[in-house]
This record gives sequence, structure tokens and C-alpha cells, in this order.
Amino acid sequence: MEPRLVGPGPYRATRLWNEIIELFRSGMPLRKHRCRFKSYERCFKASEAVDWLHELLGCNQNFGPEVTRNQTVKLLKKFLKNHVIEDIKGRWGKEDFQDDGHLYRFPPSSPLKPYPKKPSCTKEVIKFPDWNEPKAGSSQEHILVKSVTMNSEMWYKRHSIAIGEVPACKLLYRRELTQANIEEIWKSMTLSRLQKILGLDSLDEVLDTKLVNSKHIVQNAYNVNRQGIVILEDKSKELPHWILSAMKCLANWPSCSDLKQPTYSGFERDVFKTIADYFGQMKEPLLTFHLFDVFVSVLGLLQKHCKVVEALQTSCLLLPPENRKKLQLLVRMMARISFNKDLPPLSESVRTRTLMVQAFSRCILCSKDEMDLDELLAAKLVSFLMDNYQEILNIPSSLKASIEEHVVHLQRVQIKYAGADTDATFPAPSFCHQISTDEFESQRANVSQEPLAALLEEIAMNKEISAKDKKKKLKQFQKSYPEVYRIRFPTPEAEAVLFPEKNKQKPPILTWALKKPFQPFHRTRSFRM
Repeated sequence: MEPRLVGPGPYRATRLWNEIIELFRSGMPLRKHRCRFKSYERCFKASEAVDWLHELLGCNQNFGPEVTRNQTVKLLKKFLKNHVIEDIKGRWGKEDFQDDGHLYRFPPSSPLKPYPKKPSCTKEVIKFPDWNEPKAGSSQEHILVKSVTMNSEMWYKRHSIAIGEVPACKLLYRRELTQANIEEIWKSMTLSRLQKILGLDSLDEVLDTKLVNSKHIVQNAYNVNRQGIVILEDKSKELPHWILSAMKCLANWPSCSDLKQPTYSGFERDVFKTIADYFGQMKEPLLTFHLFDVFVSVLGLLQKHCKVVEALQTSCLLLPPENRKKLQLLVRMMARISFNKDLPPLSESVRTRTLMVQAFSRCILCSKDEMDLDELLAAKLVSFLMDNYQEILNIPSSLKASIEEHVVHLQRVQIKYAGADTDATFPAPSFCHQISTDEFESQRANVSQEPLAALLEEIAMNKEISAKDKKKKLKQFQKSYPEVYRIRFPTPEAEAVLFPEKNKQKPPILTWALKKPFQPFHRTRSFRM
């Protein structure tokens, strides 16, 4: 069974858990072992299981080479607790798994975790309220505009063909949007963007949208300093000054301006332990419990760098401002420590980068209930955050621009046609779909020629214009649309019916002019020299 990438979607942690169990059971080598003068068939040593599973996780694109041996041991402890494996005497649950030579085996049947019932939902589009309704007692009313009919005379003057009757329209005076309205727009469009990136039918599969605070989104987007760090309105939720000083000390090592450095050896390790202990005692991770499934789902996009960065940018906007600020400061410190070659090693057994992931991954992401793979998933996410923190912890510019443009659009006075909804539900309607040539020709013939034929009939039957003007208009129409004209007037006789000939009488000959003979011109006296 080949490992596969588990994409975003609901219950991703459960899907990953079941896949790793299946891979482990189908691929782990089993052989005969002896223990205390007794042979056991189809079993394996604890250390062999750690070796094999560690290699499997490192090669699996859902986890990657960042997985440590210690994390693999922790996962096998969970396997033993959930009866995925049992010791050679059939014991499991309360037993403790160690990286040693103890013998284990697979039980006859391995219980895979059942998936919760998926909520029945159709393709859900995040909507925001309609603010067209006027306020109570408002003097601003919809102004009706008189219906306009495009007749032949107007067509002739404008040199264009009327499509038909222009529908009645009305002028909409948008009432001023309140701060609450703007916050709801931010929430709706942010959630809609996240749903689109994750490719989900509904965010209800991974998030309770009622718990998302629209005020937090707006504050995270606008209340920031020059470095993009959130500015908190409630100063009591700031990090303690001594923690900030310790973080700055390690982030800017060896130049520390806020803290006087003692000269004793190992000072930097004590500072790091102080920071790790502070963040380790938090009751809730920085990414919050109710956003756990969202970030786990985002991890399914890691093969698409730009998409996962945009997804994390959008998801981090949903955090409480104090959590977002702590995350920004912590991840920036972790990244600087990892790449600081001047900083002495903070551990003798593991690399500095690995130490950062191990020390802070659980305070950044974990589930409220004990999850089986949350440590591995948190390590994967924290590693990505450290490598791309400058992009991820910034405001998504395209989202901000689209929301601001939409707010300006709502504040404008607009013309609304009857039966049309100017407040189209976000996202905008889908683009046109391609049709066949035959279908296009059929639509063109049926849709475009009907109003032209109606216009031609109006010109022909109009009794208010002279025959001369009517002939002129008909000739112009015939020149522009010969096919439509030929259908209405297939023969010259059909056209002649419009202009019945009248009996023309010749005027009487003016004989009076011939009675006088022609007389040559004579100069008058006034012309003589």
C-alpha cells in the first residue's frame, strides 16, 4: 500500500490516523523472536517498530523529514493505548511503550477510527446582509424613473437598433454603513475566501462560523504597527515585559539592548527555558482549539506553496488579536534563533531548529481532545511557519483590496433595474460557459432577429411619418439587415403594398405664356453710357 497525500477537508486528522495504521500493519516486517527461552511468531521488537515507522513518516509527504525519533515513540505509545498494537502477552492500554527490545504484535483486528456523521449540506455560499432597506423614518426614498421605449424615430437618430423596451429602474440611496456592517462584510468575505481556497462545500465541516468574531478580523487587519504586528487595545493582554525582554535577547543575540547579560556560561539556555516554560503553561494554544480543524485542513495544501500561504494568511486573521500578536512575536523569535549562527547551541542532543519545533509546536497548535497525530501535525505546521513567517503573518493584500472596494461600491448611489439584485451574493456569479457553434447560431437567430423584426414592423406600420422618410428608413434597414428585411418583404410586391400608387393628373398647359411672341432684350436708358 503506497502512501498518498491526504488533502484538505473534514476529519483530516482521522483520515491520516487510519492511513498510518493501515500502512504500519501492512508494511511492518514480522518474524520469529525469542524471549526468556520462549519463541513467539509474527512479532517485532519495539526498537524495530520505531526504526520502521520513523522511516515511513519521514518519507510520507503528509509529515516529512522533520519528524523526530522521539515523536515516533510518542505515536507508538498512542498505538499501544488504542490497541493498534499489544505486547507479546496481549496487554495494552495501560502499558508504556519504550524504545527497547520489548516484543509486540498486532491484534487480530485493528480498530480504525470511525468518521463522524458528515453534516448534510449543499454547496454553501457565505452571504452578508442586505442594507438596501431604508431606516425607519428615513426621508430618503427610492426615486422611480419613467420607463423609456426605444421607438423607430430614436433608433434612426441614434443610428442603432433598439433591443426592446428598457425596463423601469429606480435610484437607490445607500444608507451609511455602520462599523458593525463593515465588520460583517469582513467576516463574510474572509470566510468565503477561505472556503474557496480549501475547496470545501461548506466551512461547517471544519469550523463553527458562529464562533468567529468579526471585530477580531477588522482589528487584525487595521490595528498594526509598521512591522505588521497587531496593536492591542487591551494592554492587560500584552506579554509580560520580562518575557518580551527575554525573547528580544535571544532573537537579537549577541546584541541585547533590553537586558544586561550575565557573564556565566549557559545563560542563553536559561533564558530559552524561561520562554519555553511561559508558553508551555498556556491553557489554550495560540491557534485556539476551535480553529484546529481549519489549520489541519490547510496542511493538506502544502504541496501548493502559494495556496497554503494564502490559506494561512486568511486563517490567521480569524485569531483573537492577542493570540495573533503572540504568534507573530514567537514565530519571528524562533526563526531568528534557528538561523543565528552566533547563538551558542541551546541543546547538546538536538539541533536548534528541531528544538524550536519540539519546544513550541504544542503551544501553537493542539486539539482540545487528545488527538492521535496532533503533535506530528503541529510540528509540520510550525516548521512551515518558521520558513514563511514574513508572508504568512502579513495581511492578505488581495483580500483587503477586494473588501475595501466592495464597501465603497455599497456606499455609492446606484441605479437598480426591476427584477435585478445589485447586491449580488459574494462570490460573484460564475463565468460564462462555452457553447457549440450550432447552439450559438440558433441563439443568435432566435434572440437577435426577433427585436429587429419587431422594429422593422414598427417602421412599416408607422403612419406618422411621410412616405419619403419611410422609404429612406426601410432602405437603410435593408442595407444593414438584409436577412431580416427579406423575411418581411420577400417580393417587391410585398413592399409596394406599403406605398399604394395614386392617379397623378398632368397640370394644364400654361398657354398664356405662349400668346406673346418672344421679344429680345433691350437696354434701358439707365444702361447707356
